[in-house]
Amino acid sequence: MKTQWLDERERAAWLRLVAVVELLPGLLDAQLRAQAGLTHFEYFVLAMLSEAPEHTLRMTSLAQRTNATLPRLSHVVRRLEDRGLVERLPCPEDRRATNARLTDEGWDAVVAAAPGHVTTVRRYILDPLTPEQLEQLRGIGEALLTRLDPDRLMTALYDPEKTGNNCGSAARM
Repeated sequence: MKTQWLDERERAAWLRLVAVVELLPGLLDAQLRAQAGLTHFEYFVLAMLSEAPEHTLRMTSLAQRTNATLPRLSHVVRRLEDRGLVERLPCPEDRRATNARLTDEGWDAVVAAAPGHVTTVRRYILDPLTPEQLEQLRGIGEALLTRLDPDRLMTALYDPEKTGNNCGSAARM
């Protein structure tokens, strides 16, 4: 098979996307560590639980929403448990499964962290875009996710009405 090399326009678009993908995680992590004492992934876990019914998700659903392996998620949830932000308990509908639930302290932590996080997202991602560009970004994201996530494993993150979790409940975004 012959390689179809990128032309200048494609290369320019690709390199800008790579730069965003490389810079954004560090920026979000630094802001959350400085202002909330959380990593971006810890905040993401807390945020997903905060938006779930009864602030509870099955660990497998939480792993899916955060694109984490179960071992990685288990390690992070253990750290959050040690800080009193999350607790694990058996799923009432399937005692073999484990649920993660946001504690009151976890709720307070995510509520306290959210304004700084949203301000950062707005400052670096949303505010520089026109309304038309914002809609284009949404469409670009959808087109890329069709290829990157063909099984729609992370659909609950951006389309919660189409997925179930938490032993059958749907999360709110």
